[in-house]
Amino acid sequence: MKKTTVSLALFGALLAFGSQLAQAAAPDWSKVPKRTVQVFHAGVTPVEWVMKKSDHSGRTGINKGESCVGCHEEKGGLNFDMKRLASKELEPKGAPKTMSFPVTIQSAYDKENAYVRVSFKAPAGAFDPADKENEVKVAVMFANAEVPKGDQVGCWATCHGDARTMPEGDDKKTKYTRTGAYELMQWKSAAGAKAVDGSVSDSRKMEGGTANVQVEGGKSGDTYTVTFTRKLSGALAEGKAVPFGVAVHADHATGRFHHVSMGYTMGFGVDADVKSAKQ
Repeated sequence: MKKTTVSLALFGALLAFGSQLAQAAAPDWSKVPKRTVQVFHAGVTPVEWVMKKSDHSGRTGINKGESCVGCHEEKGGLNFDMKRLASKELEPKGAPKTMSFPVTIQSAYDKENAYVRVSFKAPAGAFDPADKENEVKVAVMFANAEVPKGDQVGCWATCHGDARTMPEGDDKKTKYTRTGAYELMQWKSAAGAKAVDGSVSDSRKMEGGTANVQVEGGKSGDTYTVTFTRKLSGALAEGKAVPFGVAVHADHATGRFHHVSMGYTMGFGVDADVKSAKQ
């Protein structure tokens, strides 16, 4: 009995020590480079719209291997026709008052974990403030190598015209991919909300992921800061540049009434749009 008690006590001490080591390994964010991107309300522009020449002339560039961000990001901003995006043509229900806003992204990694920090000022004026529990939600998705054009179109490979909340969508269909998968992590602002460690493949799953996602988030003044910690595993590995995208539901928005980033890459030991700092 005494040996068991001592062993359990030792085990508990080792767990506590390991937890302290994990906390000590967290990045000094003041030393991690920042990359600011624009997130925007995309209306009803699913991947089918993106790849239809009569709707989107940029399809030709994508078929040549060009990326969406390579065409549309200029001097830190986006060259979209925001009036068209907000019009009844591309947003038949109604657009948010703020069509785009900046989000700052930082990334770091060590042998075990990847750390991603997202900060922004969330605008008011959502068209559909239906999420009464969460004023804000923040999601980051990473594409694996099997997603076609994942490094070009970002999260658009999960956005389809037949999914729910689309004008001709099926209420039973969530985001999905035709090939490959995305690893999904999300923070919700509601008190006591758990970190989402999920995926998107044949459907979106808000649990069951294997990245051991942990998240801390909050608001200081008018700025939200959300810090994700997850395993350096799956789609993420040293020596790889991984396609990713960010989505922000602001002002209690729900469904497709979010603001999303273009598709970027995050590099772990290699050059990318966002280069993760090795710890």
